[in-house]
Amino acid sequence: MSLWQTCKVAWEGVTLNKVRSFLTTLGIIIGVAAVIIMMAVSAGAEAEIAEQINALGANLVMVTRARRPGSMGREGKPPLIYEDVGAIAANVRGINGVTAERLTTQDVRGGGITLEDISVVGTTADFPQVREYDVAAGRFFTAEENEHCRKVAVLGHGIAQDLFGGESPIGQQIKIGSVRFAVVGVMEKRGMVGGTDYDGRVYIPITVVFKKFAPARFGDMVQVIYVSAESQEVMDSVMAQIATLLCERHGVAPTNPDFNLLTQESIIETQASATEAFRNLLAWVAGVSLVVGGIGIMNIMLVSVTERTREIGLRQAVGACPRDVQLQFLLEAVVLSLVGGLTGVIVGVGGSYLFGNLGTMRTELVPVSIPLAFVAAAAVGIFFGYYPATKAAQLDPIEALRHE
Repeated sequence: MSLWQTCKVAWEGVTLNKVRSFLTTLGIIIGVAAVIIMMAVSAGAEAEIAEQINALGANLVMVTRARRPGSMGREGKPPLIYEDVGAIAANVRGINGVTAERLTTQDVRGGGITLEDISVVGTTADFPQVREYDVAAGRFFTAEENEHCRKVAVLGHGIAQDLFGGESPIGQQIKIGSVRFAVVGVMEKRGMVGGTDYDGRVYIPITVVFKKFAPARFGDMVQVIYVSAESQEVMDSVMAQIATLLCERHGVAPTNPDFNLLTQESIIETQASATEAFRNLLAWVAGVSLVVGGIGIMNIMLVSVTERTREIGLRQAVGACPRDVQLQFLLEAVVLSLVGGLTGVIVGVGGSYLFGNLGTMRTELVPVSIPLAFVAAAAVGIFFGYYPATKAAQLDPIEALRHE
């Protein structure tokens, strides 16, 4: 019997009972769809993390305090102080700018409205350049205003809307805590980035935070220093220069610094590793679904062998060899798997699209997941179809013809 005839007979066997065949492939459909959706969710999560981190600015080096006991610097000073910002700007080569942040939480009043517990960010005039965060209206405060502790404020987009609605806040007066400020600008709309609502912040000179809102003991402490490197190629050099400079300034050994240096890539890798457990869970779900689908195929093929024993005997009697019978039933199992795989691909692609558009989690379809799903479906069909096919081929033709 030719391969084409064997394939034709196998297809007729599959379509003999369409409802049963569909129910048999349901496990494969679910498994394949789960593989595609799993990879789409994982890729979407990693892409979103990367975009959020990169939105902080280009080629950033972030200097933070080392989170461990005994990390105080020389003379009991905080690990990062405002003077470190100027030292980095003056001594480190290959950078576009340096800025720092000191956060405080205050009530903000303006336009007859009071907003409670608002994040007030003390920073420097280089903030928009280093963080690539533009002003939408008005201007950012200048280095001179920061140096002379001018009480000027730049509002996040959301704060401006909450306080003044459709009215321009430029030139308006607001109170942060008990201190009055003049609004000189409004930042562009950015939204949530890395869990921080940039539209819900107020930006003021960092020297004003030191003077008006910081405890006297650590008045010049900064929480993070951002350094913008000229390019990705000089990142390692910039980090080495910063580490050497700060170790000298803080009087600490390079092997035990009181600060951490982070890049966007390292943060992305850390965040991506946090999604690995979720990705592995989805992989197990998809794998279990495929195994269940394969067991279903094996079960239905064994039933089919029993039901069609007389047919098998008749085929052998008219010249079909055991290999033909084995190939026929193996092809039936593979056809069931591939039909389930094709349907699963359609469901998976459609599910990824709906999940990304209607759900809260971003998805990105991974092209390689489609052939991977087909290969997995075919492998399941071959693996779980081999035993029933072999059993069918081993039937004695005389006993098969006598079967009722």
